[in-house]
Amino acid sequence: MSTTTYVFGILSALAVLAVVTEMLRRRRVRERHALWWTIAGILALVVAVFPDLLISTARAVGIEVPLNLGFFLALLLLFLVTVQQGTELTSLEEKTRLLAESVALLDERLERHEPSGVRHAPRDPGQDDTAPGGPTGHDA
Repeated sequence: MSTTTYVFGILSALAVLAVVTEMLRRRRVRERHALWWTIAGILALVVAVFPDLLISTARAVGIEVPLNLGFFLALLLLFLVTVQQGTELTSLEEKTRLLAESVALLDERLERHEPSGVRHAPRDPGQDDTAPGGPTGHDA
């Protein structure tokens, strides 16, 4: 392995860790979502610093080409991220459905308690109550 490849691998792994850390710091990603990416960055850093570790691990599990082990681990990581995202999406879809049903029931209850022509439009927060044509809708 050339020195350039060695340094590039280390810098790439550090860049992944830096990006994940910065996204966590700016609250662009939650901790549970960053977990797998942090694990990937740490594994990439370990393999970049100790490249013979990937070679010996590949031999130990019977894989001829060490890079194939790297690709397999990357594929496994992406699978785990996809499963995590899928379960959270399913949970959020269920919560959204329940919220929509709750709002529909509240709207129905409101319709039963108010005459149909009396529904009030939402008030514009920038509207001045003292101006002509204020909240009553006509001039004084």
